[in-house]
Amino acid sequence: MRRASVALALCGLAAGAQGATFSACGHPAYPPVSWVTQGQLRGLAPEVVRGIFREMGHELRTEPLGNWKRCLLEAQEGRVDVVVAAYRTSERERRLAFSIQYLVADPIVLFVRRDRQFAFSRWSDLEGKTVGLLLGDSFGERFDRFAEARLKVERVSRSEQNVRKLALGRIDFMPVGLRTWRLQGQRLGYGDEIMRLPKPLVTEHYYVAVRRGSPLESLLPHIDRRLAEMHADGSLQRLERAHADAYLAELEGTEPDAARR
Repeated sequence: MRRASVALALCGLAAGAQGATFSACGHPAYPPVSWVTQGQLRGLAPEVVRGIFREMGHELRTEPLGNWKRCLLEAQEGRVDVVVAAYRTSERERRLAFSIQYLVADPIVLFVRRDRQFAFSRWSDLEGKTVGLLLGDSFGERFDRFAEARLKVERVSRSEQNVRKLALGRIDFMPVGLRTWRLQGQRLGYGDEIMRLPKPLVTEHYYVAVRRGSPLESLLPHIDRRLAEMHADGSLQRLERAHADAYLAELEGTEPDAARR
């Protein structure tokens, strides 16, 4: 029924009807890309994708869905129309269609306890260690396969749980996007107990995704064009800085400087 309603909405728009309304979800705790605050999904990805849909005559309604794994599942099952930002992996591509143009590059770094740091220059240095991940997390297809085969994996639903487990020595390391840690690290604390290893694990990219086979796939070429234009004119970078400021302002209980937008 959901798939049929999307098709009818797009057909109606093509025939000159009013724009359609679609649902979207995103990572609930990955600023500045996306995060949930006061029951609302905020961040770079929701704003950019909502704006592109508005340009096409559509309304995009963002829905906070608890954890990241549920967002992906709802989109794969067709109960949500759009994932505003996700890594592209072959497993996800079985059920989701992705933009070709990325929204943001995401360097991934490793955090360890200060008193249990270890040398890391290649992935084999991690073999046999316990890694903490969030439910639904991926750090690229290669690392996902490596973790499954060579690491002990423990998953939790919230970033706070993962950081606490690392601080208590219950896991050996956790991978985190550098952009989001620069923001979330100030909120989560534990700066005296944990530290970042100097060598990045990998750099991944966030893309816009829709359910594979959905009529919304026909909108991906336009989304690609707009993302490319926004990279070229610098507007994506400016919006990323603005949302980083907004997240930090939330931590301080103040409003961000509107001029930075």
